[in-house]
Amino acid sequence: MSDENQTTSLVQRLVEQTGITEAQAHELALLIGLNWNSLMREAKLLAAGARAEVAQIGPLAEG
Repeated sequence: MSDENQTTSLVQRLVEQTGITEAQAHELALLIGLNWNSLMREAKLLAAGARAEVAQIGPLAEG
């Protein structure tokens, strides 16, 4: 498997398992590399931060 295919595969898995965006997953892979445990740890932190922010400000008002 080429590096690009492996990265794409990991990014998709990370998005599905943690709920972060594809852009966030790509950025993590560029910063951290392809270590799955490290990617999961950081992705979970990102996802938790996003959930905390939504809880603090509330859901977006429909307009």
